[in-house]
Amino acid sequence: MKLSHFAASCLGLASAGCFGTPTPLSPGVAGSVGVPHDGVLTNGVELPKRGTGFRRYRPRSPNYWGNPRLVSTLVSAAAEVNAALPGGAPLYVGDISARHGGKIPGHRSHRTGRDADLLFYVTTPEGAPIHSPGFVSLGTDGLGRVTIGEEERYVRLDVERTWLLVKALVSSQTIGVQWLFVSRGVEALLVDYARARGEDLELVWHAETVLLQPGDSSPHDDHFHLRIACLPAEMAQGCEGGGPYWPWLPLPQMPFWLDDSEVRALGQADPFVELSHDPQAS
Repeated sequence: MKLSHFAASCLGLASAGCFGTPTPLSPGVAGSVGVPHDGVLTNGVELPKRGTGFRRYRPRSPNYWGNPRLVSTLVSAAAEVNAALPGGAPLYVGDISARHGGKIPGHRSHRTGRDADLLFYVTTPEGAPIHSPGFVSLGTDGLGRVTIGEEERYVRLDVERTWLLVKALVSSQTIGVQWLFVSRGVEALLVDYARARGEDLELVWHAETVLLQPGDSSPHDDHFHLRIACLPAEMAQGCEGGGPYWPWLPLPQMPFWLDDSEVRALGQADPFVELSHDPQAS
């Protein structure tokens, strides 16, 4: 196999920032490119306005484009919740990304098609499922107050449906959840419910690991902010960062192994001189 020193360095260190915006001079850069707060999107797909178990929160918004893995999993996860508990209200999906990524109003991230806002499933205080009235802040007891016209009402977190959504996302073999940003109060309600119903402890641990109240923004007590990880093949095309790469996700692979002398040589050689390396020799 022959690769220039420069190409070998970039393929092995994609997360260090070798890649930039797709151009005719960098045809290998595609998909979710860059980090969630500074990147672009190519080859994205648009979430339909509605489907089995879900609806767009803003049907006419142009910001429903995402990584194909993210969009397909949102569709399947909503359908899974709907099948498990039919007759309830749909999952309302907030912003994902613009068609070509980049900055969209109201967000610092959501620039590479790897982020999506998901409104909580809610019920009346008595437990009857209702359509989400929007981004309603929920307390540690799961209750939130909403004003409809001149009337104030309360809604309650639908813990059962919301846990099933978390379970479907965390269990997915397609997306690889990097974070589910949410308030500590909502996380506690969901984790306690999962333990009480006897969910697999490893699954609960995965959920606890990715459920996080962010420290640099709102507490996310009114919605989930889902972020998916870059897969190894996407890293080679310019997908970067956005949080830790959890040990249960597919292991990123170097294109080939380099011994110590070759690593040292990378910093000294002409970047356009090709390196011939037999992967069986290491």
